Amino acid sequence: MFMKMAAAGLIVLSLTGTSLGQSGAASGERIVVQTASLPKGFLRQQYRFRLEAAGGITPLTWAVTSGALPRGIALSEDGILSGVATEAGQFRFVVAVTDSGKPPHQRTQELSLDVVAPLVVQWSRYPKVTGQRVECAITLSNQTGQDFDLTMIALAVNEIGRATAVGYQHFILKKGTLDLEIPFGENLPHGAYTLNVDVVGEVEATNTIYRARLVTSENLQVQEGP
Repeated sequence: MFMKMAAAGLIVLSLTGTSLGQSGAASGERIVVQTASLPKGFLRQQYRFRLEAAGGITPLTWAVTSGALPRGIALSEDGILSGVATEAGQFRFVVAVTDSGKPPHQRTQELSLDVVAPLVVQWSRYPKVTGQRVECAITLSNQTGQDFDLTMIALAVNEIGRATAVGYQHFILKKGTLDLEIPFGENLPHGAYTLNVDVVGEVEATNTIYRARLVTSENLQVQEGP
């Protein structure tokens, strides 16, 4: 009888130990979000980045719980931020990662994603007509981490579609360059002109081409000349 009771006791102890082990496995280690910052994204360029977390019972599930991602970017349940951003700016949002425990455990993390235009072209001196001459200046910014083989062409197009070159530049625009000013101008015959500035930045190593354009909002009137 004693042996049977001892055996029974062993069976009870064994079952209890198994129950405790399963409970511990279901709890898992505390979830720790390892991603604290995000690499910047570029306007209309493919973006992909995996969020990382440790601990918890896998699989882990990710979701945005507040704030907003840029249009064109989405977060998948497995923690991958991807897509093509169609708007620039700084976007703040909170992500939550939830494990598969019973009950599930969750951790949140506030993140910020900066989306910038890789190549920025702006008027620093808007085109102005003085006599027969049109003069202006633009600024160029390379907001990426790569040098650009850059070409700039400015054309003044009159009312009958005739184009006259008023500016040309070809040089290496170094990575991180901000607001580099390029002045240019030219004498033009009598007429009404639209000024078009086209800028192309090429990165041969990655076979990437960036484009930007400026166009005057109204015709430039050259009153003097033939």
